[in-house]
Amino acid sequence: MCISAMVVQRESVLQLIKKVTGLGKNVIVGGPLFSEDNMIDFPGVSHFVLNEGEITVPLFVADVESGGKIKPFYSSEIKPDISLTPIPDWSLINKSYYSTMLLQFSRGCPFDCEFCDTTKLDGKIPRTKTADQIIAELNSLAKMGWRGRVFFVDDNFIGNKGAVKKVLRAVGEWMKKNKYPFTFLTEASVNLAEDQELMDLMAKANFNTVFLGLETPDEKALADCNKTQNMKINLTEAVQKLQQNGLQVQAGFIVGFDSDNHTIFDRQIEFIQNIGVVTAMVGLLTALRGTKLHIRLGNEGRLLTESSGNNTDGTLNFVPKMDRNALIEGYQRIINTIYSPKEYYQRLSTFFAHYKPRYVPTPLTKNDLVAVVRSMWQIGVLHRSRKYY
Repeated sequence: MCISAMVVQRESVLQLIKKVTGLGKNVIVGGPLFSEDNMIDFPGVSHFVLNEGEITVPLFVADVESGGKIKPFYSSEIKPDISLTPIPDWSLINKSYYSTMLLQFSRGCPFDCEFCDTTKLDGKIPRTKTADQIIAELNSLAKMGWRGRVFFVDDNFIGNKGAVKKVLRAVGEWMKKNKYPFTFLTEASVNLAEDQELMDLMAKANFNTVFLGLETPDEKALADCNKTQNMKINLTEAVQKLQQNGLQVQAGFIVGFDSDNHTIFDRQIEFIQNIGVVTAMVGLLTALRGTKLHIRLGNEGRLLTESSGNNTDGTLNFVPKMDRNALIEGYQRIINTIYSPKEYYQRLSTFFAHYKPRYVPTPLTKNDLVAVVRSMWQIGVLHRSRKYY
C-alpha cells in the first residue's frame, strides 16, 4: 500500500500502517508528514519515498521494474522542474466526491516566515508551470465534466508575479472562450493588493476568493516571526482593496507569539471584525518540524512534543511566554466571539459594504439550491440566530 500524508493526518496514518502490516503487506510512504529525521516514528513502513515525487518516485519504480533490490529509503535534494510535471489522471477519481477540484501552478515562496514550513519543503524560489500546461489541465478538467470551483493550491500563487500574469492572461482568454465553466480560489501574500494589474487579471480569469496569512495586528509579533511583507502595507486597507476588486478575502490569524500579552485577544477580535473577513481561521501558534520556529524553540528548551499539524484543536506543543491557560482561554474566547451570531453577521455586513463582485458565476446545481433552502429553513426560521440572519 502507498500512503501520502500531511502532518495533521499522523494518527490516522499510524492506524492504517498497523492495519496493513497486520495483513502482511508492505507499506510505502511519502509526503510532508514523513522526513529523514522522523522515520523511526513510523514502525512497519517498508519504504520511504521522500521529497518531491517527480524525482524520487521514478527511482523507486525503476528498482521495482528491474527486479533489483528495493531500497528502504529514497530521497533527493533536487527541486524538480515542474514545467515537466504531467497532467493529473482524473479518471482515477470519482468527481462526485468533490466540492472543489485542485490544480497547482507553482511551488515555493519568496518569503520565509518563522512558523511556516513551505520554504523547507519547496524552497524560496518559486518554480512555476507554463501557461500551456495550465490550459492543458483546465482542458482536462472540462473534458472530464467538471464544473464549478477550482482551487489553485499554491502556498503563494503570486510568488512569481511575472510568470503568474502570463498564466492569468491565458486563463482569462480560455475562460471567456469556454463560457466560464469554473470559478477559482487560491492563497497569496497580502502584497497582491498593491498590484492593480494582477487583481484585474485575476478578476478576468474568474478568481473570486483569496486566502491571506494576515496572522496578527501586532507589528512586534510580525517582525519577530519575519512576516515583514505584512508590515509594509496597511492590512485593513489591503483587505478592503481586494474586496473592492472582486476577491472575497479569507484569512489566517495566530495567537501565541512571544510578544503577545493579555490585550491580544480583544485586538484580534476588533481586527477581524473591522476588516470584514467572514471566514477567519484563527489558530494557536504551533511549531512544525523543520521550521525556524521549531529550531529556535528547541534550542531554548521550550519544545514539548511534535505538532499535531492542527493549530485549531486548542493544544500547544511548546512552552509559551504567556501563561498557558490564559493563552488557551483567550484563544477560545476569540473563536466563541467571532462566530457568535451577532458578530458573525456584523462581519458579513462589513464584507458586503466593501465587496464588488467581478466574477461570472457558474450555473447553480441541485445541491446549491438544496443548500439555500436548508439554510433559509434551519437558520432563518428554526435557529436562535434567525433575527441576525
